[in-house]
Amino acid sequence: MSFLAGITVYFQPNTKFYLRLLPLFLLLSILVELTAYYLFLKGKPPITLYNFFSSFEFLFYIFLLREILQTRKAKQIIFHISWLYLVLVILNFLFIQKIAAFKSITYATGCLLIVAICIYYFFELFQLPHSVNLIRQPAFWICSGLLFYYSCSFPIFGLTNFVKAASPLILKNIGNIIVLLNVFLYSSFTIAFLCRLRTRKSTL
Repeated sequence: MSFLAGITVYFQPNTKFYLRLLPLFLLLSILVELTAYYLFLKGKPPITLYNFFSSFEFLFYIFLLREILQTRKAKQIIFHISWLYLVLVILNFLFIQKIAAFKSITYATGCLLIVAICIYYFFELFQLPHSVNLIRQPAFWICSGLLFYYSCSFPIFGLTNFVKAASPLILKNIGNIIVLLNVFLYSSFTIAFLCRLRTRKSTL
């Protein structure tokens, strides 16, 4: 649904570059999930696929947030951070955590980076000399969704390698929380795609 809503941005005037990229990323996410489901049916764990995609996901969101921010110095810092994160991902794949294990180190680091950048976005927002209609600001909805999702998923996925012996009830509850987080994230993206649309009021 979020991807379908994202198609509307290509028919909206003055759509910014980051907003045009997001539906393409959602389409890639759908393909990855379908591939993971196919591997699961074949009895092959998709953990390696998720490791690679989650690393790409963080790099994409960092780039997306960099496009949203206004401060030039902040953009430069985030550019260097993205390269450092890429180096960390490569080192983690090669030397720290095994290829078949969930990359909790890079995931936790990515969560912290996304949360920090989103917080800085709100700092920039509060510094604006004029008022802004947040309801019609796609960047506001995107950053709100990312901030909430990664703030909450950090303690869940960051400790994944340490909760393997958890009871089935705990694992089920964690799964339900993850579903709710995904619903909130993609609902925020959907609003970001549609919030600039203006509906005509009919007169009788």
